[in-house]
Amino acid sequence: MLDTLIELAIEAAAEVAEAVITKTVTNHIHRRKNMSIKSLIINPGSTSTKIGVFEDETLLFEETLRHSTEEIAKYDSVVDQKDFRKEIIVSLLKEKNFDINSQNVIVGRGGLLKPIVSGTYAVSDALLADLYNSSQGEHASNLGGILAREIGDSIGVPSYIVDPIVVDELMPAARYSGVPELPRVSIFHALNQKAVAKRYAKETGKPYDSLRLIVVHMGGGVSVGAHLNGKVVDVFNALDGDGAFSPERAGAVPSGALVRMCFSGKYTEKEVYKKIVGNGGFNAYLGTNDMRNVEKMVDDGDEKAIALREAFLLQVSKDIGSMACVLEGRVDQIIVTGGIAYDKYVVGELQKRAGFIAPFTVYPGEDELLALAQGGLRVMKGEEKAMEY
Repeated sequence: MLDTLIELAIEAAAEVAEAVITKTVTNHIHRRKNMSIKSLIINPGSTSTKIGVFEDETLLFEETLRHSTEEIAKYDSVVDQKDFRKEIIVSLLKEKNFDINSQNVIVGRGGLLKPIVSGTYAVSDALLADLYNSSQGEHASNLGGILAREIGDSIGVPSYIVDPIVVDELMPAARYSGVPELPRVSIFHALNQKAVAKRYAKETGKPYDSLRLIVVHMGGGVSVGAHLNGKVVDVFNALDGDGAFSPERAGAVPSGALVRMCFSGKYTEKEVYKKIVGNGGFNAYLGTNDMRNVEKMVDDGDEKAIALREAFLLQVSKDIGSMACVLEGRVDQIIVTGGIAYDKYVVGELQKRAGFIAPFTVYPGEDELLALAQGGLRVMKGEEKAMEY
């Protein structure tokens, strides 16, 4: 009888303890979901470091720290710039009277990593090692995760990256190029494409994973992606050899002619690549990478600029049409974004050419700081789980 009473007492105590624990965890999650989250956002570029401080989705301040060619030239590699960039970030926060210890999370721009699915990733040791080693290539954005982890560790808060350019959700058929050794790869403006797609979904009250969207990002590079049920199942490589030309990139070029150029003896490998990435597109034809300058040339009657703008519109609209075929002609919306989306003539002409496919929504610019903050916030609020690299 005594043993039975003891067993009942133990079971009752266990139930009480479990209830207390459950209530404590629930209360903790509830508090976390309802408390404001302060985040420091770091977006390194080749000659600048953009930083922002957010409270939830409210921007408290942002700053673009410019780095001269002379400053950058002191360092042999991008990773070597880490301490230099960290110092100016910390100094700016002090100057603005922001206590770095008050931040709840640090979020950096994702760099060149192994292909990964979309999401917010904790800056793990494995992810950090790939950024430090530049195992997938050297790029200033690699510093985003490195700086986030170092600053986060120093004040005891988590660090993340969000939707780096290597997000890869391609369907198997989209990987074929025609040459087995040269598969198509997914390199695009994943951060902004995903952010505007989710924004559209939220504004229309529809789940992102229920939509069929074509997202057109037009900036220094152009990427056009087919978003099917929450995944970018096909996209034009925005870096080095796919789709429309852009202000700085050549896009797809005649491959036979490119091979002959490579073996002509006139150019080094680096020089040829620079023609494709950096000096291609608008730069090659007009010597500018700014659509505003192109429009001014057009207004002044420059025949080259007029012809180039029409060719650009033709190529981007063809990319939109291609992605419509990927989505079997059933497209809920075409979303246009990036810096060139401010150009009303360009957007209007794209609508004339591709408006028969689906209605257009325009989100000009690319609010990368907010997109990064939102990615970190979703994890901190318990709306998403952090992805593992």
